[in-house]
Amino acid sequence: MRYRTGGGVVDSDFLPVGRRVAYWRGRRKLSQQVFADRLGKSKSWVDKIERGVRSLDKVSTLRDIAAVLRIDTAVLLGRDAQRADVTERGEGVDRIREALSTYEIALGRPVTRRPVLPAESLARQVAHAWTTFQHARYPQVIDLVPGLLTDAQRTHARDPGEGRVPLVEAYRVTAALLVKLGEADLAWLAVDRAMSAATGDPMLVAAAAVQLGPVLRASGRVRAAKSAALAAAYQIAPPDPDDGTPAELSLCGTLLVQAALAVARHGGDHAAAELLGEAAGMAARVGEGHDHHRTGFGPTAVDLARVAAAVDLGEARDAVAWHEKTTQRDAWRWLPPEHRAAHLLDAARAYLQADDPTNAGRTLIEADRTAPAELRHRPAAREVVAQVARDLHAPATIIQLALTLGVT
Repeated sequence: MRYRTGGGVVDSDFLPVGRRVAYWRGRRKLSQQVFADRLGKSKSWVDKIERGVRSLDKVSTLRDIAAVLRIDTAVLLGRDAQRADVTERGEGVDRIREALSTYEIALGRPVTRRPVLPAESLARQVAHAWTTFQHARYPQVIDLVPGLLTDAQRTHARDPGEGRVPLVEAYRVTAALLVKLGEADLAWLAVDRAMSAATGDPMLVAAAAVQLGPVLRASGRVRAAKSAALAAAYQIAPPDPDDGTPAELSLCGTLLVQAALAVARHGGDHAAAELLGEAAGMAARVGEGHDHHRTGFGPTAVDLARVAAAVDLGEARDAVAWHEKTTQRDAWRWLPPEHRAAHLLDAARAYLQADDPTNAGRTLIEADRTAPAELRHRPAAREVVAQVARDLHAPATIIQLALTLGVT
């Protein structure tokens, strides 16, 4: 839409909110005083809003203004807010489903003329997919996964020894992506393939089980998630933690965290605390800034998990306290964007439980700055945004985000 102003015709996409208020007030033939009276505000307040001296920082105020002007809030904020494109994501999931449903190796019917990659080349491709995932570039990972799965299966068929680890890792990153996209059943298929391929190697099984926990929780199977995580953890746990390598402790500790999150989802506060405490001891030995087996495990990761567990247990004050304490550390900024954005969603849920929609909204905006795809491609994130946007005391910026995501 184009607006005619004193300086000519201006595209509405580039008008600040205050100028839009002034434009629509003029269209409705309302003086500043009449407009102010209908809002229950002063004429000076209206003048400052229209000149941009004062910002509109509450959802309730935006909605009141839109109601008086007889326009939709989306119009007031500008038509530059575009709904997230879910069609492309759905098509990408279909391509992944097709790749997981192809049995060219077992049936001896190659369906592609792609050359079989050497194991080293495949390992580099898998590492690239993981790095892209950890930077929360989910659309790119969606594009990578179908070809990656085909290559991994064919390389493993030619070289079972060297191709085994990259095959498991290809299934792991696929499962991690599908959980983000809300495709729990398909993620279960991917992680089941990873567990099968890893069988016989306890460390590789443990790595696959790191993805099994979130998949089972997403499917509502929290008891199974706890059982599988603990079994995999204790299979590799060193008799004396001081003798464990950082890689072993990272896998074992991450699995204890997964078990704790499953227990918390079931309401077991004491058991969750014990498991997180055990994981914290291992994290202290590993230290910060490491990413063994794509776990990001360390003291900060464990304390962020305490936030998620507290949210599921309904302990909002504890969750907020852990969040505000942990995110002040330097190690918080060392975590991958995907990890930080996922945590910020947990923190937003904690603020909502604590009846603090203002900080919930601010946390979501920070998550969007950190990793936009985490909110745009994750159904669970969209639900949190919609919940915050419905609160009249939420910051006005959350309305713009909700409109962008198409959840208003």
